[in-house]
Amino acid sequence: MTPDWLDIGRLDEIPVRGARTVPVAGGEEIAVFRTGDDRVFALVNRCPHKKGPLSQGIVHGHSVTCPLHNWNIALATGEAQGEDRGCTPTVPVRIVSGRVLIGRAAALAAA
Repeated sequence: MTPDWLDIGRLDEIPVRGARTVPVAGGEEIAVFRTGDDRVFALVNRCPHKKGPLSQGIVHGHSVTCPLHNWNIALATGEAQGEDRGCTPTVPVRIVSGRVLIGRAAALAAA
């Protein structure tokens, strides 16, 4: 494993259409999402609107709905959808041998 990636666990530890959170020492928590088609995305765990915890939202397709005010956020880009405006920072993700890895530099930059 290269030091550029942080191993955060097995893919099957993230519920389908759900999320797992990863704390970042001194920084913002990362939410790692798994979609119904087994794609994995990571965002800073805050909605761009009122900083709601996106990890507690409903995952549908490749979006998550914020639990506070129903903003839909694209998992691939972090962009608010529809009439809403704003963006949540994304974190690179890759799957290697069933393990979920997130980009170290992006995760730490969120700190």
